[in-house]
Amino acid sequence: MGEIRLPRHMFLWCLSAIYMFAFASLYVQIPGLYGNEGLLPARWKLRVSGKSLLEQLKDSPTLLWFGPRLGLDTQQCMELLSLTGAFISLMALAVPVLRDCRVFLVLWILYLSLYEVGQVFLYFQWDNLLLETGFLAILVAPMNMPWSSKVRLHDNVTFWLVRWLLFRLMFASGVVKLTSRCPTWWGLTALTYHYETQCIPTPLAWFAHQLPVWFQKFCVVGTFFIEIAGPFMFFSPIRRHRLAAFYMQVLLQVMIILSGNYNFFNILTITLCVSLLDDEHVNFWLRRTSPKTEKTSLQTLMSGVILMLEFGGYVLLVYWTVLYFDLQVDWEKKSITSKTAFTYFEFNGFLKAVTVPSIWMGVFSLTWEIITAMFKSACVKGVFWRLWSTIQWAIMAAATVSMFAISLVPYTYFENDAHNELWPGIRKAFEITDRYQLVNSYGLFRRMTGVGGRPEVVIEGSMDRNTWTEIEFMYKPGNMTAAPPVVTPHQPRLDWQMWFAALGPHTQSPWFSSLLHRLLQGKRDVIRLIQTDETQYPFSKQPPAYLRAHRYKYWFTKPKEDGSYPQRWWRRVYAEEFYPIVHLGDSYLEYMLDQYGLKDKAPLKRSSKAWLPRLLEHVSEHAREIPAPLLLWTLFSSAATVCLLNTLFSRTHRHHHHGSNQNQHADKPSTDKTHCSGTDEDKKNCEKEKEDDRKEDSEVEDDGPDGDEEEAELEQEEDVSSEEKELKEKK
Repeated sequence: MGEIRLPRHMFLWCLSAIYMFAFASLYVQIPGLYGNEGLLPARWKLRVSGKSLLEQLKDSPTLLWFGPRLGLDTQQCMELLSLTGAFISLMALAVPVLRDCRVFLVLWILYLSLYEVGQVFLYFQWDNLLLETGFLAILVAPMNMPWSSKVRLHDNVTFWLVRWLLFRLMFASGVVKLTSRCPTWWGLTALTYHYETQCIPTPLAWFAHQLPVWFQKFCVVGTFFIEIAGPFMFFSPIRRHRLAAFYMQVLLQVMIILSGNYNFFNILTITLCVSLLDDEHVNFWLRRTSPKTEKTSLQTLMSGVILMLEFGGYVLLVYWTVLYFDLQVDWEKKSITSKTAFTYFEFNGFLKAVTVPSIWMGVFSLTWEIITAMFKSACVKGVFWRLWSTIQWAIMAAATVSMFAISLVPYTYFENDAHNELWPGIRKAFEITDRYQLVNSYGLFRRMTGVGGRPEVVIEGSMDRNTWTEIEFMYKPGNMTAAPPVVTPHQPRLDWQMWFAALGPHTQSPWFSSLLHRLLQGKRDVIRLIQTDETQYPFSKQPPAYLRAHRYKYWFTKPKEDGSYPQRWWRRVYAEEFYPIVHLGDSYLEYMLDQYGLKDKAPLKRSSKAWLPRLLEHVSEHAREIPAPLLLWTLFSSAATVCLLNTLFSRTHRHHHHGSNQNQHADKPSTDKTHCSGTDEDKKNCEKEKEDDRKEDSEVEDDGPDGDEEEAELEQEEDVSSEEKELKEKK
């Protein structure tokens, strides 16, 4: 792996944006989800007991325990944590110096604090992924404040963990599709259902759904290729293999973003893909040319051998794909036929054969990075800097090895033999750290739902039990004429849980009874989860007297025979009753609330005269008036604009000083020529003056508000390379 200074900066910048999306998206939903009159009040998770604060933090690691000491109830404290996280991540997005390891530590603690009380609305794989990635960022990020260390030769070691996380995520996502024995994945027909049955499709999903079946099946084959075979290229010693893997993974994530609303998940996955890049390729994007050096005959020969190995790897992967998916071109129908040409037991044999070698692949790759970083640390000039660099290397190498070791526990879940062979000490360490979400198991789209039609729950309200009005949600399908929305990177968490609720009986979703109860009470915070604009809510003036819920089967409509588009996006068929008719005080509703502990409990009253609760209430009222996707993109655009202007100003400032310095020394060449033609002593003085001028030019050129860290790193790299050259000359 080459130098990764620029990819590291890209990773931290993108992660700052994702943190901002996550905190801001959750913030606007806290009152309705976790408020005192929300669906699942968070205060129920923090039971008051006689335990000390330290014991409470040990039982549940969340900063919400400090709420009473600030005069805040649980809802207000959650809003404070979300606002703080959104503000800090927004500042880190705009100001480079704030992308500091301690800043990312604060962001990780804030999100973990919210996750601890998030219950079912925060138990998504991307929330776990954000926590794991956020913890890795603490190791990857530099320490910028109050000063920046010149010696950071361990970056390749800690950044390697991001690549390993990407490998685990993508490989597991591909494997679980086949180990689940889902007939749609084995039959390669999953995408013929996916676009219309995913939680919140985009308008482009309707058009993707109309693609021919042979193409959909071929895309499934491509998905397996990218998710199962592609990740092994992450650790290839051939650089172009890693770059090819990067573009394949990004292509898959972009296609998912275009066809579905998966909040920040796909953006986070693309951020992880940055770990496959190096400075040389990022400079290629930026059109920065690097000086070309003449290759020796041996280097030319090695380049040819590497090119042959690279091409051979591609040929081998394509051959296996054609062989195991029986790909054939049908020239008459102008299509490609495909089918799985292996059995479930053969695939299990494949897993047994590759799981342990993939672990050793990670061990060898990490060992190489650690040894390389150790050699660089040993070549640092100066006893103090060499000692300091070695200490940093030792600490970060130990942390990286520890994270890699405990990650093997969730990684081997899909292969029992490899999992059972793990050292018991590793499993014990995983059990201790599991509550902090440092490492997790992944596996998305395990089974394709909605094969017989997309199940959708429709809630209806009535004032007289005769005339019923459907309650339409902002994002999930309901109205058949409404176009699917585009809400990325916002995640409407109630809409997502409504999708899960439709897959089974309402008893599997206890919160649904709480939702109906709050709607019968007319709670505004819950209503705003359904419609931000309360005028679009049919019972905005008076709560409904009765509520019920039915389950429908939804399908995308098809184009008309003449090729024109239909007026409706969806068609539906009634399936069954999902929840019986209930009203306030209804015995069945009361029974369900009692059974799941969802009955109202008197909240702890806090003084509303304090300035902090009043400030939080004022901010909340104004923030929730703006549609969440618009709010998120406005915040991002503002921070990105500040970051861009800061970068442009920095470059202009550098070029200005560099140009003025060149003008000051414009007359020196002719003088130097004359001066250097004297005695040997005069020549030495002349050369010394030239060297001083060059140093002065370099100092002026490197001067910039945000370039100190980068220039220090470059300077350190030059010191290491020069030290390496000196060692070679001595040998």
